[in-house]
Amino acid sequence: MPYKCGRVCACGRIVTGEVRCVCQSHRRKEVDKRRPNANDRGYDSKWKQARRAFLDKHPHCAMCGKPAVVVDHKTPHRGDKAKFWDKGNWQPLCAHHHNSTKQSIERSK
Repeated sequence: MPYKCGRVCACGRIVTGEVRCVCQSHRRKEVDKRRPNANDRGYDSKWKQARRAFLDKHPHCAMCGKPAVVVDHKTPHRGDKAKFWDKGNWQPLCAHHHNSTKQSIERSK
């Protein structure tokens, strides 16, 4: 069984309950370094057109009814182009629900 860290990250933050001895901020930076850029993940001009058309038809957040600004993939596509372009897998979200509530839901899975 892996040990849980109870140490201090290189930046000085105390790290507890983590398997790796780096704080949340540094772990995120490590993940971002390995992640392809948005264009390589499919978010190009074709996506921007499709996104705009979808938001024109579905202008309200699916969670709260406020104006939607993000087209979210209900099930993460993880690079699968069929899932990426499946409009049945899209939902309109406001920035708050996309950046907080939806992220929490995906992390808990």
